[in-house]
Amino acid sequence: MRTLFARYVAPARAALLVSGALACMAASPAAHAHAVVGDRVFPATMAVDDPGVGDEFNMQFGHIKTPDSNGDDMNVNTVSYEWDKLITKNLAVSIAGNYASQNSPDGSAKGWDNLTLGAKYVAYANARHEFMASVGLLATVGGTGSKAIATSYSTFTPTVYVGKGFGDLPNSLAYLRPFAITGTIGPNITTASSDNGPNSLGWGVTVQYSIPYLQNQVKDLGLPQPFANLVPVVEFPMSTCTAGDCAGHTTGTINPGLIWLNRYGQFGIEAQIPVNRATGTHVGVLVQAHLYFDDMFPNSLGKPLF
Repeated sequence: MRTLFARYVAPARAALLVSGALACMAASPAAHAHAVVGDRVFPATMAVDDPGVGDEFNMQFGHIKTPDSNGDDMNVNTVSYEWDKLITKNLAVSIAGNYASQNSPDGSAKGWDNLTLGAKYVAYANARHEFMASVGLLATVGGTGSKAIATSYSTFTPTVYVGKGFGDLPNSLAYLRPFAITGTIGPNITTASSDNGPNSLGWGVTVQYSIPYLQNQVKDLGLPQPFANLVPVVEFPMSTCTAGDCAGHTTGTINPGLIWLNRYGQFGIEAQIPVNRATGTHVGVLVQAHLYFDDMFPNSLGKPLF
């Protein structure tokens, strides 16, 4: 699950940045749960959420330059958190927020963005084919953040999440088995007028190559740490505006990076490369630290409520 925010940009551009630039920029919070299906582990990616649920806690830092309403570069630094709690083994709820600092030639602003609440349910999992599908809902509650940063309107995002590993490929393609893809799609529906907060369609894809999967399921190459636990990944978080003057326009970034994971958590870093000038012209960065409470505290904090 994931939410996004956009402030100090032209109203028509704001909807475009909601799922694109700022999903990358803030890696907005709301369920980064890692997903396990069969022998496949989908890590908690930073800009496009995976299809899993879990008891987890995520911290993330983002930095990027984006165009403000005058077309000038605006430096945006964000620190975000997210806590996911299992209700049952297939259902999780989440609470998330981020603190943003924005600086442009017209001035600066800082403060907490609106609070985001979420729920996600794993609807289908096929261990043999390493496939998982989930549905969820995110609600960014308007007026719960700083007036300097947050919007007064709310945003609701019903979302579908899917993930597919390629461990079922034949032996002749064994070295392709560590590959996996995940994807999300869902409308960002605001309670504002189309001029102030136009609706958009958020969508994204990741492509991953799991070195742990290669070592454990294909062939042990004897790679040393930290290389043995790396997952190279490329994320494509995008948003297409569906209302107002920006209707039909898409923004987003391409995020190549690395995730290092073990049993108890993961660390990650990604670049953010804008796909067009509406998103920006400068490369940003995301840095992540993520804890798996369900593996660290399986009999207490990480245990499902039911």
